[in-house]
Amino acid sequence: MSNLSGLGFFKSLRPTNRQFAVIGLGRFGRAVCSTLHRLGYEVLGIDSDEKLVAQVLSEQIASHALQLDSTEPSALKEAGIFEFDTVIVAIGNYIQESIITTLNVKEAGVPHVVAKASTEVHGKLLKRVGADHVVFPEHEMGCTLARSLTRPGILDRFELDPDHSIVEVVVPEEFDGKTIVELELRSRYGLNLLAVCQDEKFEINPSPVLRLHKGSIMVVIGTNRGINQLPV
Repeated sequence: MSNLSGLGFFKSLRPTNRQFAVIGLGRFGRAVCSTLHRLGYEVLGIDSDEKLVAQVLSEQIASHALQLDSTEPSALKEAGIFEFDTVIVAIGNYIQESIITTLNVKEAGVPHVVAKASTEVHGKLLKRVGADHVVFPEHEMGCTLARSLTRPGILDRFELDPDHSIVEVVVPEEFDGKTIVELELRSRYGLNLLAVCQDEKFEINPSPVLRLHKGSIMVVIGTNRGINQLPV
């Protein structure tokens, strides 16, 4: 699972897309570029700061990168931004620029615009000017950190919605030596087991008689309440 897999906008990206434009190449924007590029998508990075554009090119985390002022519709049009099906506005700290950029790409007819917000008010304004999906990465990463501190056995989490998740979790000592059917994950916790990783090999839809061992990894899907009830 990707380090950014928990962020909401990755769930909103259309699977048919092959090209993305990312406007704003700060830490969040570069992380988005790097993740999409590593997954095999074509990514165009945009920023008004020449140094950030050069950094993205030198790190080879985007297919292309351009320096331009995204508050100028003519510059966006000339760069071909309006031809993209999905544009990610990753400008977070400069609220005015973020809102104007989002307005520009939506007014030009970009079908799907994902925008980063730094505050709740910022998010509401982005929605008002047409953003299709707003993400709060600082908030989401803060929640992830809190979970990792309180539930260290959970290695990774993908939130399906506020109440359900897919998690990668270390098999606890209480489960050691028991078969999947003996654990009764569905009746006891309301969880379904998707995969088990033992000896560095993942087995999808494992046999109910497979015996689990402490320290191996299992992937389960279900309610957050059930996940939190798993033994540590």
